[in-house]
Amino acid sequence: MIYRAEEVRERFARRGLAFDPKVEGIVRGILEAVRTQGDEALDRLSRDLDGHPVEEIPKKAWREAYEDLDEELRDALETARERIEAFYREEARGGFLKADESGVLGQLVRPLDRVGVYVPGGSAPLLSSLLMTVVPAKVAGVEEVIVASPPKVHPGVLAAAWVAGADRLFAMGGAQAVAALAYGTERVPRVDKIVGPGNAYVVEAKRQVYGTVGIDGLAGPTETLIVADGSASPRLLAADLLAQAEHGPDSEPWLLSPDRALLEKVEAELARQLLDLPRGEVSKRALERGGLVLTESLEEAFALANLYAPEHLCLALSDPLPWLGRVRNAGGVFLGEGTPEALGDYIAGPSHVMPTSGTARFQGGLAVRDFLKVIPVLGLAEKAVRRLAPKGALLARAEGLEGHARALDLRR
Repeated sequence: MIYRAEEVRERFARRGLAFDPKVEGIVRGILEAVRTQGDEALDRLSRDLDGHPVEEIPKKAWREAYEDLDEELRDALETARERIEAFYREEARGGFLKADESGVLGQLVRPLDRVGVYVPGGSAPLLSSLLMTVVPAKVAGVEEVIVASPPKVHPGVLAAAWVAGADRLFAMGGAQAVAALAYGTERVPRVDKIVGPGNAYVVEAKRQVYGTVGIDGLAGPTETLIVADGSASPRLLAADLLAQAEHGPDSEPWLLSPDRALLEKVEAELARQLLDLPRGEVSKRALERGGLVLTESLEEAFALANLYAPEHLCLALSDPLPWLGRVRNAGGVFLGEGTPEALGDYIAGPSHVMPTSGTARFQGGLAVRDFLKVIPVLGLAEKAVRRLAPKGALLARAEGLEGHARALDLRR
């Protein structure tokens, strides 16, 4: 079905994360059990929910899993790790220290000590998610990166942990894994931050432990929005929409274009390509959550894209670079139909952990900066203190904080 722009504008404007009260209650109980009972509750919950107790998998097993991989898959993992690492080494992460007549001002930039990475299990072992989270943490200088993945951990995930340079790996999943990482147990060390995607229970657990630890964000269903002109290939556009749709029935694939003929051809291509797609039924349901949108112009398409704030914004335009300046809200931008979002999922360089559900309005994709903290440094000269203290005292008294004011008065 092809929508008109006015039919989707209000829906795009009202996007946001949604939380299930039932899931919230279940997760609260799991977190409290692990917080108060530690490993006993962690093992009990893991047996009940995953059918297997928690275990730490030694690095020897990671190396063996890596060596058992098909040689081409090993090479793909190594190439992905190299590209991700090279991309993030370009990210500035140094602080500064500046001295002048007023004294010393600066910033210390320090990596987090210990980070927890959650890697989903389920029907699709996400080797790529491990690389996309562990590698930037290591580039940032995080001393210890601990991976949690549901039992039984897929050999591909073990191999990816070896390639990425993770430090420890626990076979544990769900909200109980998040609880163990956030609060610590006798076996599982407490971390400073938890990153990585997961199901509704993992996301809810991250939401509830925020403040005890940091988190990278709260991920909703994955989404791609493509802005296309008449030069784009209907066959490639349909393939890219289906690549997004097969993630799950709650995925959202969108195509916006002022070219009705193009949209009609893509609609026909979708029907044709769905016929032999292994996850065709899942993809059909996802396509119903997204759609094809006819806009008045490319300008209107970009206005809608910024309103939607997609996780992935693909510019299938004959000359995409001049339009890049119009992008305000997006987790990641893919220039031209020759740069498919699926390549970004695996091996292009930037992490595929990106904001969803409209949160790209206020945050970006996972980066080195997410594993760093900035510490201000102040060392004012006596002359500067004498000059600034009266004004600071004036502000303090305006706030009714006399103790602050007197502390400053003594510096006059």
